[in-house]
Amino acid sequence: MGFDCVVSVDQSSAGTKAFVYGRDGAIIGSAGRAHEQYYPRPGWVEQDPLVVLANVRESVSRAVRASGVEPGRIAGMGITNQRETIVAWDSGTGRPLYNAIGWQDERGGPYCDRLVGAGGEASLRRKTGLVPDTNFSAGKLAWIVDNVEDARSALRAGRLMCGTIDAWLVWNLTGRRLFATDFSNASRTLLFDIGELAWDGELIGLFGLEGVRLPEALPSDGDFGEAAFEGFSLPIGAVLGDSHAALYGQGGFERGSAKATYGTGSSVMLNVGPEALKPPAGIVTSVGWASQGRVNYVYEGNIRSSGDTLRWVREDLGLFGSYEEAESLAASLRDSGGVYLVPAFSGMGAPHWVQGARASISGISRGTGRAHIVRAALESIAYQVADVLAAMQTGGVALRELRVDGGASSNSLLMQFQSDILGTRLRVASTPDVSARGAAFMAGLRRALWRDEAELSALAQPAAEYLPSMDGERREALVAGWKAALGRTFHGL
Repeated sequence: MGFDCVVSVDQSSAGTKAFVYGRDGAIIGSAGRAHEQYYPRPGWVEQDPLVVLANVRESVSRAVRASGVEPGRIAGMGITNQRETIVAWDSGTGRPLYNAIGWQDERGGPYCDRLVGAGGEASLRRKTGLVPDTNFSAGKLAWIVDNVEDARSALRAGRLMCGTIDAWLVWNLTGRRLFATDFSNASRTLLFDIGELAWDGELIGLFGLEGVRLPEALPSDGDFGEAAFEGFSLPIGAVLGDSHAALYGQGGFERGSAKATYGTGSSVMLNVGPEALKPPAGIVTSVGWASQGRVNYVYEGNIRSSGDTLRWVREDLGLFGSYEEAESLAASLRDSGGVYLVPAFSGMGAPHWVQGARASISGISRGTGRAHIVRAALESIAYQVADVLAAMQTGGVALRELRVDGGASSNSLLMQFQSDILGTRLRVASTPDVSARGAAFMAGLRRALWRDEAELSALAQPAAEYLPSMDGERREALVAGWKAALGRTFHGL
């Protein structure tokens, strides 16, 4: 039987969206539902995994109904999810033993510090490609085992099942028949050897998690079983983390392809090909995805403040009222007049990783006005992305082009400046839901809705393209000014 479409689930930290994509890559049905996040203490972020599961079931059913497509004409479904968020449950009852602990949650920090103190950092970096940071899953899971009596009891009895959100969804949607995750999600836990593509006993022991039941790790286009919904079922043909799905959904299949997602912060990812390359300083390596019998690895760097910088300038400084006004103000100037804003509101992330730094605005003269500050805020986003990509390229993989998505990608001045500072072509995604499209692409390819990645590339045509127009001398002068501003901000730390 030929198929007409494919379903994609995008399960994020804010909620769930489900989409039905036609053969032409267009959305023909969608639905979604937000879920509440809980903040029991400063630095703690939790979600109810039962609510997340219910929202996925409801959203898929509503999206399929909205599409008007008979379920038998749907090739299958893909799942993309918030990474690093961890769920622990009892295999006997199927009930969560604690709320899902979100990727932003900081309570895993002491467990990472303990690992470093025990001399395990070098082994962890070599095997996982990551750094011992509270962002990743293992420290959160260790906290659950240490602090939740029911979890400790389940561990002693051999019933403690743990996984990222995708594993929780797959287990439940398949009627508890399959306990599995994919390589991309597993590679963000601090427990997975990305070279061997397997869970690592030494790392599990370093976090005190001996005896925990972890999901089977499969390729991203593996067989994840049959998901049951009210009145129909769909084979799950793809699972992958949201940032990975965004690069795939942008058509970034080739070595040297990169994407930047502009949100509150920014996620920058570079396809480095079939080898788990040692990451340059300030950068991490993860499994990008594994499909069609091939593994693609990525370098990744996460920037803490990009859209949030603009929000600060708008809400706290009151320098503009809308983002359209911000672009208009910035465009009224040829440049920032030597003003630089370094948005180190809570230190600086990749590739600098300077803790304790605080934001600065430098280069102010008597002629500086609000338009200069607004332009400097916009430009700070581009400089940070360029810093991450420059660090990545010291690892031996040249940047081919940058594919972008997220809210700020609609700002044409910023996008042109980003292209100019990088000296490379920039392609803007044609959809805001590019992660969902990536999961749909992979699931549809596995189920023969599409032929090959060349066909997917044709469907991922950008909404806009930017080419660098700045001369090299001016680019070098602007970048030198940014680096000097960084030096002034970090001085004395």
